[in-house]
Amino acid sequence: MKKFSVFTVFASVLFLASISLLFTSCEQEDAIGVSAPITTRSTPPEVPSILEIGEGFEVSFHTYAEGVQVYVSTETAPGVYNWVFKEPIATLYSNPGFTGVVGTHYAGPTWESNSGSTVVAARLEGVTVDPTAIPWLKLGTVTESGPGIFDNTTHIQRVNTVGGKAPATGANASNVGDEIQIPYTAEYFFYKAE
Repeated sequence: MKKFSVFTVFASVLFLASISLLFTSCEQEDAIGVSAPITTRSTPPEVPSILEIGEGFEVSFHTYAEGVQVYVSTETAPGVYNWVFKEPIATLYSNPGFTGVVGTHYAGPTWESNSGSTVVAARLEGVTVDPTAIPWLKLGTVTESGPGIFDNTTHIQRVNTVGGKAPATGANASNVGDEIQIPYTAEYFFYKAE
């Protein structure tokens, strides 16, 4: 009878576990078109009550965004100039370290997954949690299409924002139409009906 050392058995188990993880990772990549493990969060974030989604809905996906908020120098009243919001431009990630690209966020506002699903939403409520950052938001879906991670989305929350706020000064008659890009990060929680 052939004898196996403890080391040989351990190495074999470790090898089989590695193969299993590789296949699991490939399944996740095929499912949503990303190259990093997917982390979802089934628990809604803690938010001011006005931003709560309410009964009958559950978190279907959770992303981390890194990008910019684009503003345009605009004459908002005769002789009054302000930086007016134009659009977000951001990359959406599955992990908090901004790894595992799952999609993009752009004008609409629109969220588009690498798998082809999209959701366009409109602002329902907003709360300034940090005066140095853009507000936290509750948004309602206007249109959505799938298949993919954003399919059947009914609501979105933008939380844990950092940066992105328009400058209070700098817009004037000489730079009307100029654009600036202010870096920001945020988390987005996507909801669907239970």
